[in-house]
Amino acid sequence: MSTGTTTGTSSAVNTGTTTGTSSATTTGATTLHASGSDDERLRRWRLVLGGGEADGTGRALTGTDAAMDGALTALYGGKTQGGDRAGRDRSAGLGASAPSVARWLGDIRTYFPSSVVQVMQRDAIDRLGLATLLLEPEMLEAVEADVHLVGTLLSLHKAMPETTRETARAVVRKVVDDLEKRLASRTRATLTGALDRSARIGRPRHRDIDWDRTIRANLKNYLPEHRTVVPERLIGHGRASRAIRKEVVLCVDQSGSMAASVVHASVFGAVLASMRSIATRLVVFDTAVVDLTDRLDDPVDVLFGTQLGGGTDINRALAHCQSKITRPADTVVVLISDLYEGGIRDEMLKRVAAMKASGVQFVALLALSDEGAPAYDRDHAAALAALGAPAFACTPDLFPEIMAAALEKRPLPIPAA
Repeated sequence: MSTGTTTGTSSAVNTGTTTGTSSATTTGATTLHASGSDDERLRRWRLVLGGGEADGTGRALTGTDAAMDGALTALYGGKTQGGDRAGRDRSAGLGASAPSVARWLGDIRTYFPSSVVQVMQRDAIDRLGLATLLLEPEMLEAVEADVHLVGTLLSLHKAMPETTRETARAVVRKVVDDLEKRLASRTRATLTGALDRSARIGRPRHRDIDWDRTIRANLKNYLPEHRTVVPERLIGHGRASRAIRKEVVLCVDQSGSMAASVVHASVFGAVLASMRSIATRLVVFDTAVVDLTDRLDDPVDVLFGTQLGGGTDINRALAHCQSKITRPADTVVVLISDLYEGGIRDEMLKRVAAMKASGVQFVALLALSDEGAPAYDRDHAAALAALGAPAFACTPDLFPEIMAAALEKRPLPIPAA
């Protein structure tokens, strides 16, 4: 059995055993068999190894275990068809039949937790080329919706028949609504606090006094005999107001590798746009630039206005963003891209330098997702860092803190690599 098959199966079964190479796993199973280990451990190894001549456990599966094994084998354990002796050309047991895939999707939702189902769905799309089956409404209703599925649907939506579009929108909306519930309240609270702190006032009400800053500003007025500081100048937090105080530009790479980032950026864009004190602009780009600001009231409309895939022209996108900036000292530009520039590299860097020189807070995110940093152009990342704009990956949970720091013009809380 190949290493990829063993690893995929073990991660789906989640037996708690090692997911190392096939040879190590097989050796471990043989040792268990030879030492007469308990039946439960043999059962788990049997599910990990997938049966056949290689498993070495001699353990038969029945009932639910047999059904789980069948679902795993359909995806990870197909027989070689016309491949070489190394078994490189493998095909699993789902075929191209929509009914059989629908049954399989139902099975895995029955036997595995949601997080595992999502992994298996992604593997089925990648390994077996099942993406086109998602164009059928019945198939969409059977899948477990997540950010990665949304990315796949967005890449297919131009080819969707009319009968599938509404189902696809419903699937995307479910994911978007779940993300908003998770992220919106914390984002608003964090950024509202940052905006209030950035608007310091000199004659605050008592409840608005920032005592730490007030004491530091009045240390020269310390009276030793009374052991106290006389606060001649009070510094306070600004009160929230309806006036626009900051402008945020989200500039998002919509190349295929950035699908999860596009989904999260659309949600955050809608949340930011709902805050009256922030003027938010959303720009997506590949080799062309599309301004989706007028759709920010509905992130689902934003997502269906994107076109995943294609090349990348960061310079052109930044030129558009730069042309829309009217208050540089009060503007934060967030570039979300893996930095593989197909445009004019030197011009891109000059634009970033010019924006920073004018007072713009510039943030470069390699990804806005839970998966960590993708492959990215390290030379461009180093060049941006030299300009004072370090590029790093950011999770959705960290994004509000990043934005708060940028709005307050303090150092970004960059996660450890």
